[in-house]
Amino acid sequence: MDHLDEISVEELQDALDNVEGNKPTQRLLAAIAYKNGVTQTELAEWHDTGRRTIYSWLNRLDTDEPLERAVTDAHRSGRKRKLSEKQQQAFEETVHEPPEEIGFDAPAWMPALVKEYLEETYGVEYSIPSCRRLLKEAGLSYQKPRRSAAESDENDQEAFHDEIKKSGGKWTPQ
Repeated sequence: MDHLDEISVEELQDALDNVEGNKPTQRLLAAIAYKNGVTQTELAEWHDTGRRTIYSWLNRLDTDEPLERAVTDAHRSGRKRKLSEKQQQAFEETVHEPPEEIGFDAPAWMPALVKEYLEETYGVEYSIPSCRRLLKEAGLSYQKPRRSAAESDENDQEAFHDEIKKSGGKWTPQ
């Protein structure tokens, strides 16, 4: 089967100027190369994919719809969220307040604390990376603690070093 008989290289190049994204661009470049005599097998090697994939890329251009739409994938919604919109909004409002206000003994929201809160409050389990994402979506950003040991009282510094020596250099609860 000969692909792209009805489409000129110029039409493909015009479409290339109007698409956004890596995949649509890659598909149009493959079609242009194919129109210039490159085989599907060679294209598969160039794009580090299977020959069947190249066939599909070329085949999707044999359509009456505009080329820009033919090379673009349909929207994929992804996995359904575990929290409803109302729960998500309530969560975001909660994390903008200190954790102490809802009964957690912590100075700031951290992914592990968010995980615990979500399990207790909404009965849903999230991974630590997903909790980081939720915090970011809520408008919070990761802040590194600033070093302040040099500015602290000399007696406090000595007490800190003594405590570290007792624990063998590990952080332990008091």
